[in-house]
Amino acid sequence: MQDSPLAGRSVGVVGSGFGGLSTACYLADAGADVTVLEKNEQLGGRASRLEADGFRFDMGPSWYLMPDVFERFFAHFGKEPSDYYTLSRLDPHYRIFFKDGDRVDIVPEVEENVATFEAYEEGAGEKLREYLDTSETHYDVAMNQFVYEDRPRLRDWVDLDVMKAAPIGLKLVGKMDDYVSGYFENPKLQQIMQYTLVFLGGSPKNTPALYNMMSHVDFNMGVYYPDGGIGAVVDALVELGEELGVSYRTNAEVTEIISRKDGFELELAPAVDPEYETPEAATVPDGGATTAQGGERLAFDYVVSDADYAHTEQELLPEHLRTYDADYWESRTYAPSAFLMYMGVEGDVDPLAHHTLVLPTDWDPHFEQIFDDPEWPEDPAYYLCVPSETDDTVAPEGHSNLFALVPIAPGLEDSEATRQRYRELVLDDIAENTGVELRDRILFEEQFTVSEFAERYNSMAGTALGMAHTLRQTALFRPDRRSKKVPGLYFTGSYTTPGIGVPMCLISGQHTADAVLEDVR
Repeated sequence: MQDSPLAGRSVGVVGSGFGGLSTACYLADAGADVTVLEKNEQLGGRASRLEADGFRFDMGPSWYLMPDVFERFFAHFGKEPSDYYTLSRLDPHYRIFFKDGDRVDIVPEVEENVATFEAYEEGAGEKLREYLDTSETHYDVAMNQFVYEDRPRLRDWVDLDVMKAAPIGLKLVGKMDDYVSGYFENPKLQQIMQYTLVFLGGSPKNTPALYNMMSHVDFNMGVYYPDGGIGAVVDALVELGEELGVSYRTNAEVTEIISRKDGFELELAPAVDPEYETPEAATVPDGGATTAQGGERLAFDYVVSDADYAHTEQELLPEHLRTYDADYWESRTYAPSAFLMYMGVEGDVDPLAHHTLVLPTDWDPHFEQIFDDPEWPEDPAYYLCVPSETDDTVAPEGHSNLFALVPIAPGLEDSEATRQRYRELVLDDIAENTGVELRDRILFEEQFTVSEFAERYNSMAGTALGMAHTLRQTALFRPDRRSKKVPGLYFTGSYTTPGIGVPMCLISGQHTADAVLEDVR
């Protein structure tokens, strides 16, 4: 695109999560020479994959929701998701085991879900229809006015279309638990309508009612599985990027962002890949040079960071070039971390579904132990993912691929003794509440929790997702995608708008690319 203002300009993208991969595609399509630098050994950021003993696990995101966002993303480049991967709609969408012995399936047929709700509470079936109709309206308004339209400044909200949508927004600044209880009295139905808040890193008591729109996503739009898992979607974005001219480098940890009058230099740590040799100064790409420590310095006109925002500012920039100080980051409300157990299991794990939730009848204590009084929850609500129920390539024949995810407070101490104690608690809980005994059948197991999130992803306090979607951390109250101190430095991913989740990070990539284009013009 020779007529693009980015033609001949170079952009370094730090981090290869969905925000970084998306931004890279949009910028390359706009004519930029884009290089993605990934600290770890594989692309995808938190959407890493773990392969061992014939088992393949998605280590991060495992739900494929909001298919319209993926379709919109690929359509921008004249493509569609089916050019890269195949989708299967799950049935059930997910299964819930309540810890009083009750079990519920949420299925693709809305009328079956209406009957399920009616069986729990008289009149709740019709209430569900009403709730979903309202949720669909809120989804359409939110996506068109506040998600696909980037409004990073207060003046961007003084807009006729925004004013027309304002009455809806004002009704939804309350808390989700109050909003949902206005429709349903049965606590189990309330939990079903609110479980998606975990994906937003919040709780019913600190997430705005605006996010009731997620019920439209859940019930009406469906839950899907891309063959090969979410890792297949990472592969799709990488392949698309390659078609657009994006270059990728793994094992390329950026240790410093150096601002120059004519652009940037990114300093890399010495290569840790034994098969990768640090090139001589004359052959380093983009006019860079080797450093005294054996790393490299790469030169770029612009830089986009998809690394953890706090890490980028606190560790990669000098103090006088940081938009937000340490007190700002300490004062934020962070999404939960997670205690994860990836398990390769002999035999089947019936009656677990592809997506399974195990919920105590009162989950308030668990949320309190995440957000109010941080400690390891003694009666946890948790998620089990069994992709081998849908995909026979993720486990050897006659075996099951299973991971358990317990949301926990970020920053918790996670010593080996604590992990082992909690492992036993989780395995006991699974056996007691789903009837699936795993202990004697686990052939492969790996744990991943607070320390690993902090070490592998440079994640603030080991949060699994970033900043929670509280009222004061939503929309324009999230960190700016433009650095206020360093012209030419931008941010993308879950810390920026529109926020947490794979679809939101795809959209964030477009907004960040648009910001670069706007400023260059």
